[in-house]
Amino acid sequence: MCDNDVHLDPDADPTLRRRLRTAVLAVALLNLAYFFVEIGVAVGIGSVSLFADSVDFLEDTAVNLLIFVALGFTLRWRSVMGKVMAVIICVPAVAAAVSLILKAGNPEPPDPLSLTVTAGGAVLVNLACALILARFREHGGSMTTAAFLAARNDVLVNVAIIVMGLITAATLSGWPDIVLGAIIIVLNVSAAKEVWEAAENENLAAQAMAGDLDDD
Repeated sequence: MCDNDVHLDPDADPTLRRRLRTAVLAVALLNLAYFFVEIGVAVGIGSVSLFADSVDFLEDTAVNLLIFVALGFTLRWRSVMGKVMAVIICVPAVAAAVSLILKAGNPEPPDPLSLTVTAGGAVLVNLACALILARFREHGGSMTTAAFLAARNDVLVNVAIIVMGLITAATLSGWPDIVLGAIIIVLNVSAAKEVWEAAENENLAAQAMAGDLDDD
């Protein structure tokens, strides 16, 4: 079975490529649907962490759509797309930073119940996406690495938002929401760094292959 062979290449296996495309398209649609849910709640209750997470759903949509399009690309162009995705992953970090700065001047606590319930739904969506992508993590280089890392980090962030909602209910303070916003920034920057490094490795592999062809 191809799921157990980490060396299979979607470009060399049309069946694997088709299955991977189906998987990332499903993940993209799931993320897009929940983006509208989460951003609506985030704006309504004034939550920094939830707003950052909603933007993250939009970022995940873009990453998976890019994978869907780029699967037929050469190794060199796949490296370029991986770097593009690394930059895209930083978008939620920038959005969270802006929201954090604005909220710090007026740290009103968001509604804990709405926050917790919405984050719980996000956990289910992101867990489903992570499970779908985990089967293909090793099959698409930096592109599938980008998608899997994003989904994995989202599950962790959503669990943290639930915990933060409980803390907010107990303290009636807006600062837990602001602190979690800062954590989201760190997680996204870390994921972007890993994806960039994976893309660099693909670029080196493409250069090595080109060198081998020149020697022949």
